[in-house]
Amino acid sequence: MKNRLTRLLFAAATLLIVPLFTRFAAGDEMAGYNPPTGPAPHLANGKPDFSGVWQPPRMADVTKNERCCKGVPELPYTDWGRKNWQDYHEGAQGDYAGSCLPFGLLRSVGGPHPVQIIQSDKYIAFMWEQNTWFHVTPLDGRPHKKDAVPTWFGDSVGHWEGDTLVIDTVNFNGKTRVDTIGHPVSDQLHTIERYTRKDLGNIDYVLTIDDPKAYTKPWDSIRQWHLHPEWELMEYSCEENNKDMFEHHIRQGLTPLIP
Repeated sequence: MKNRLTRLLFAAATLLIVPLFTRFAAGDEMAGYNPPTGPAPHLANGKPDFSGVWQPPRMADVTKNERCCKGVPELPYTDWGRKNWQDYHEGAQGDYAGSCLPFGLLRSVGGPHPVQIIQSDKYIAFMWEQNTWFHVTPLDGRPHKKDAVPTWFGDSVGHWEGDTLVIDTVNFNGKTRVDTIGHPVSDQLHTIERYTRKDLGNIDYVLTIDDPKAYTKPWDSIRQWHLHPEWELMEYSCEENNKDMFEHHIRQGLTPLIP
């Protein structure tokens, strides 16, 4: 009786897990997903409308090519950047994301969790499902804030280059990483994101990393986002009792080291 009950509980758990795994698979390609087709919608002002729930592809390692994305096999490290990368080990030093600290901009756009975009003439807002974070970018031509406190997501301002939305972000706190595997950035990080909605179901996304402390020159990570009109964001919370801590993948109570 006990074995039968165990099998039933296991089967029920599997049925619950499979849809979530399918949703968060590293690529919609893995799940055989085909984005909706048709022309890109526009706002009344004539600019492309990015509103909707989107799946950024999982970029656990920006040096690797994926079906969705173009990797950068050889990152142009400075001496500081190379040493930071060679010395980094998330298990010993602590992956800040595993301690439930904010992913920041780079880890958020690296997936695998979806994001809902809400857009008006004046603002574009990114509502990240991951731990229910959000990031609002003005589109009205204002400059970056002066003497602002550095943050996880930085200070962003946006403008249009034709039908491409360009978001320029500075004033990062230097406590994040480029990707899951841990490629470095510093508090000198400057990012430029280019969003081009080429049709209804796809965004061509180009992320430029410009960090003179970590890299000798700027470099681009090229990706594609897919629209999921059938999705709605789910509640997400990363709190204490993180499973990874008890399984000794990360050290409990560790403050991630910032070189």
